[in-house]
Order: sequence, then structure tokens, then C-alpha cells
Amino acid sequence: MPVLPALLQDAATLAAAGGTLYTAVLAAVALTSVLAATPDRRRDARATLTILMRRRPPR
Repeated sequence: MPVLPALLQDAATLAAAGGTLYTAVLAAVALTSVLAATPDRRRDARATLTILMRRRPPR
């Protein structure tokens, strides 16, 4: 049995799992930034979301 197809399948599964986990974390932080009880927590969640989204200010 060729090894390359098995490795590609494993890599694709791992990439899909990582993408799903990253999306779930982004959704949780986005919900926290909207639904947090205190303004400080909302501000911290928005800062974290900015870091996770890798947004940069325009040049």
C-alpha cells in the first residue's frame, strides 16, 4: 500500500480538525465580545478577537 495517500489523508484530517477548532474559538470569543456582562470583558474579548483574526491597521 502506498504511503503517500495515507499521509495526505491524515494531513487533510488534521487540517480540517484544526480549522474547525479555530472557527469554534473565534465564535466563542466573538460571542463573548458581544454578550459579556462588563465593558472590560467585552473590550478584552474584542482585543483577543483582533489578535486571532490577524487584522492589521491599513498603512
